[in-house]
Amino acid sequence: MLPKIKQRLFSIDITIAPYASFIDRLIEMAVSGVSSYTCVANVHMLVEAYKDSSFAEVVNGADLITPDGVPLTVALKLLNGVRQERVAGMDLLPDLLLESEKKLIPVYFYGGTKDMLIATEQYCLKKYPLLKIAGMYSPPFRPLTENETNTVLNQINESNAKFVFVALGCPKQENWMASMRGRINASMIGIGGALPVMIGTQKRAPKWMQDTGLEWLYRLMQEPRRLFKRYAVTNSVFLFLLFKAYFKPRI
Repeated sequence: MLPKIKQRLFSIDITIAPYASFIDRLIEMAVSGVSSYTCVANVHMLVEAYKDSSFAEVVNGADLITPDGVPLTVALKLLNGVRQERVAGMDLLPDLLLESEKKLIPVYFYGGTKDMLIATEQYCLKKYPLLKIAGMYSPPFRPLTENETNTVLNQINESNAKFVFVALGCPKQENWMASMRGRINASMIGIGGALPVMIGTQKRAPKWMQDTGLEWLYRLMQEPRRLFKRYAVTNSVFLFLLFKAYFKPRI
């Protein structure tokens, strides 16, 4: 059982535990069939939650909040004196799929384009041949109608999926998971950009960039037009918050 120890970092409550404990707890949550959701938090999510209190409630309402980015683990050490290893979505996704294959846990993929889901199915067939993929759904680029939502909910629940991997991007996937708690009988995890990296449509940063907190820079080099504004704003806000908190007079 993963201890429910959390540390507040500006706007969100990060779950504190070893990486292996997250895997164990997520498997427990999936097998139980209890509706739950996990947020994989990085600088972007933290800043979005800082700027939007309603989104902060969504994130903090999660059963688990993992520290995805190195900047978050560094901030936890500097501000809270907590040593916490990184728990990244790009590591969680393949590890959870491997455990699901071993333990015969059905999984469902929600989000991404149809082409991405086709590539995901092909990748899983090669990498995890015994994995049971209960279903996949690529939602349209518009809000679903109530009937469409109910149809998808029924499909997921009837598939007996225990994990639902949600790839809608932040903050859409977190809002969706929160709205589905109590309605989808599975453990939902927001995997964001981990899916295209896992299946090889995007490359992951070299290990030295991962370890030094520069993975964002590698992603920026791959998608400069889409990510420049996000990183320019969110990284600046994060650094401002970090310096402000670190140099705040301690009474």
